Amino acid sequence: MSPRAWALFAAVSVLWGVPYLMIKVAVEEVSPVGVVAARTLLAAAVLLPVAAVSGALGDAWRRWPELAGLAALEIAVPFTLISAGERHVTSSLTAIVIATGPLMAAGLGALTGHERVGAAGLAGMVVGLAGVAALVGVDVGGDADALAGVAMILGAVACYAVAVIWMRARFSDTSPVGMMAVVCALAAAMTTPFALATLPDAVPSPPVLWSLVGLGLGCTALALVLYMALIARIGGVRAMLITYVNPVVAVIAGVLILDEPLTAAMLGGMALIAAGSWVATARRPRPVADPADSRA
Repeated sequence: MSPRAWALFAAVSVLWGVPYLMIKVAVEEVSPVGVVAARTLLAAAVLLPVAAVSGALGDAWRRWPELAGLAALEIAVPFTLISAGERHVTSSLTAIVIATGPLMAAGLGALTGHERVGAAGLAGMVVGLAGVAALVGVDVGGDADALAGVAMILGAVACYAVAVIWMRARFSDTSPVGMMAVVCALAAAMTTPFALATLPDAVPSPPVLWSLVGLGLGCTALALVLYMALIARIGGVRAMLITYVNPVVAVIAGVLILDEPLTAAMLGGMALIAAGSWVATARRPRPVADPADSRA
């Protein structure tokens, strides 16, 4: 890859690795749905003009009724579940659990007939699930609140997996920038009423406010624009390698900034999940429907 491509890859890896830390800070004073509403409102305020200027908004906006369902599955519901889950588990553990996304997507694709997964794919899924089991069994144990947090985060991953299949099947011909601009706007419309009903009693502290701004402008709007630029330079398959870098960034940030613990179970679980995801998703046969991946 060119130096510019490496710079884009590094930037997106960081921008998609640090949101879990920011969410952990924000949910200390703002409701989970409030965090999502603030994040999506800020992201939509940036992405809508970008999509309009690039000419990508018109076609996506005409499909807003169907994109409303995608907004719920891709952003409104999973972002809220993640924010709620982080009230009970560390940001580091959250990022590692979310790294099961490729496994979940591959398994769901196989069940629905969108993907054919051979023996190697099944082996990868088993290895990845072993990583999840190690995390839950050792680091979470019998803590009911932590188990509930992990369950919420896994629910978010399931939403992402369904959204991936839906986007591949229905929106392969839609501009990713226009689609994500509309999806963010619709997600903001869905979550804002609930956020207004759960406003904090006092103005959030500066760290929380800066976290919300960072989530909306950096980790969502800027990251999506840079990710589209990265895909244009190196292709979607190479860009997907970010999936394996994000958890490492998140764990480092959580340990260094929030003083979160770094355990052997976390390291082992992360390694197993990354290895399982790699095996389960590498060199798969062509999907039955042959859709193009447009997820950002």
